[in-house]
Amino acid sequence: MAVFLAKTAGFCFGVNRAVEMVDDLLNSGKKVYTLGPIIHNTTVVSDFEKRGAVIADSPADAKKDGVLVIRSHGVAQSVYREIEELSLECCDATCPFVAKIHSVVSKASAEGSIVLIAGDPVHPEVLGISGHCSGTCFVFRNENELDDLIKNHPEFSEKMLTVVAQTTFNSELWKNCSEKIKKVYTNATIFDTICNATLQRQKEAVELSLKCDLMYVIGGRHSSNTQKLWQICSGNCRTILIESAAELDPAAIRAANNIGITAGASTPAGIIKEVLSSMTEIINSDENFEAMLEESFRTSNTNGKVVKGTVVSIAPNEIYVDVGRKQSGVVLLEELTDNPNLSTEDCVKIGDELELMILRTNDQEGYIYLSKRVLDSVRAWDEIKEAAPKISDRPRRRRDEDDEDVFHADDEQSEEKTEEAAPVEEAPAQPEEKKEPVIFEGVVVEVIKGGVIVSYKGVKVFVPASQATATRNEPLEGLLKKTVKFIVLEVNPSRKRAVGSIRALLNKERKEKEAKFWEEISEGAVFTGIVKSLTSYGAFVDLGAVDGMVHISELSWNRIKHPSEVVNVGDVVEVFVKKVDKEKRKISLGYKKTEDNPWEIMKNKYPVGTVIEAPIVGTPNFGAFVSILPGIDGLIHISQLSNTRVETPTDVVNVGDVVRAVITEVDFDRKRVSLSIRKLLEDAEPVEEEIEEGSDEE
Repeated sequence: MAVFLAKTAGFCFGVNRAVEMVDDLLNSGKKVYTLGPIIHNTTVVSDFEKRGAVIADSPADAKKDGVLVIRSHGVAQSVYREIEELSLECCDATCPFVAKIHSVVSKASAEGSIVLIAGDPVHPEVLGISGHCSGTCFVFRNENELDDLIKNHPEFSEKMLTVVAQTTFNSELWKNCSEKIKKVYTNATIFDTICNATLQRQKEAVELSLKCDLMYVIGGRHSSNTQKLWQICSGNCRTILIESAAELDPAAIRAANNIGITAGASTPAGIIKEVLSSMTEIINSDENFEAMLEESFRTSNTNGKVVKGTVVSIAPNEIYVDVGRKQSGVVLLEELTDNPNLSTEDCVKIGDELELMILRTNDQEGYIYLSKRVLDSVRAWDEIKEAAPKISDRPRRRRDEDDEDVFHADDEQSEEKTEEAAPVEEAPAQPEEKKEPVIFEGVVVEVIKGGVIVSYKGVKVFVPASQATATRNEPLEGLLKKTVKFIVLEVNPSRKRAVGSIRALLNKERKEKEAKFWEEISEGAVFTGIVKSLTSYGAFVDLGAVDGMVHISELSWNRIKHPSEVVNVGDVVEVFVKKVDKEKRKISLGYKKTEDNPWEIMKNKYPVGTVIEAPIVGTPNFGAFVSILPGIDGLIHISQLSNTRVETPTDVVNVGDVVRAVITEVDFDRKRVSLSIRKLLEDAEPVEEEIEEGSDEE
């Protein structure tokens, strides 16, 4: 067993500065008021209270007999004004990194910029940042909330946009959100305000959790950066959040091979040292653990026992259950679910009955600490082992260049050569009925080199890249955080590792869809599909079960040079089946609709005798062409351009001129239209003569 401690675990610069400031003031004999708990650590806060420090909820709660200390989270501009109005002595312990954000948003807001803040809207640091914005500001916690802001606020694209992040915001989430903002807005100024210590701490947490099978995160449960460390580590291995050494779980420690320890920015070095010391004692005293464990199962309240409990209370980070004993049952959020995106309220409701495993009993506090996640994981592992195919049914395994672990089903099976022996009569072997694979549903929690990790009730299943998508070389990033179905290909019980396949189910579903498609398809059927690719001769459309092609001539009634003039890859289009060959499984699609045919429009709206105004688009020697509709040009013969003799068309009209003409003939078979300006002029002459005669008589 090995224990690894993160190098950056414990106090960060800003927190250490605030704690030392309070410590120095108390040592100098001054009365100290802290504006809220100085840090998110009950041990430190309790120690300061014993020495005389008082927590003030607002400046009005502090008295002039002492010094008011502003914690490292910072406060809104209005709080500074209130302190000044009350004439209170004040020491500002705002972290310099936070103070920089205050300066950025204050200046941007004064210049009329809209401010976007990535962070927890109720966290003191974020409340302080928003309190320095004199104009409009918005807070988003994740990509979904950012998408909602983009959708509901079109004014973002018309004004200046300034984007900052809470100093302890998740670095990976910030990267994704920043990239999305850059793509949507060219007017956005993005400030990378995550604290360097936070970035380093989160990076180390990822590295540690990837090589350990158990992680302990030490820190306050209300600490933002501690919660983010827990979320990061939970995606890689079992992770337990504790506030002190008293919460260490001996059973979990003994069951682990490699243990990693990290701590939030509000965790003192003394608590980290105490945890390490207690953990060492547990490991060193483990001489006869199996006998101790067997003995513990004989008692009523010991680790590993499964009990039933009813949910009686729900808190943000834990739930309380009645297990029918004198102690209260507590299930921490990290022991309720392995999904870091879920809250306690997402998982349970009052009155739910749960099966739970006892982790430890604390008779002094009167609590039994239980876990649903561990029990689910144990049972899920049994399900996966049971679902693993037998040796004879397993596909042969081969190492691929692109994948770390890839499984292939080869048609040819290798056979071991044996020496020739005398024939022995044997009873004919009965064919063994091959069982259908069990289908599991899990969430892709990580994309790694060579594949993805799928979590099924806490059990991590590796899916190689070749088995993760319907076709090879598809990007895997799109699967992250998606719910997927998979089957088990192989299980290694000794290492507690499983390999699965998503592709096997995708191919099966696609084949079923294909069979149904070709059974039901008929000419004239209408589909909504997605443009998959473009070629010089047409567009290929994914209809869900099969792909069909729309020839370039079927994309538009107008003449086009390339399909991209009408559609693009990714467009959702409505197409219809023009021709289908079920035997060869070929299908031709149409896109242009009959009602959009310009000649149909011509027939319905432009009969012979219709007078139109149209632009001249060509002037050959024999006349002038006018554009009647997109795709239809009509000819005004040179003899019909005027009621006088015309030598060349350009003597009367030029390209771009808009002329008034009457349709004299339409040949739908030959797709030709004839028009005349002369006829309009001649029809108007008698009216003009009549007017002139009337004028003479007058």
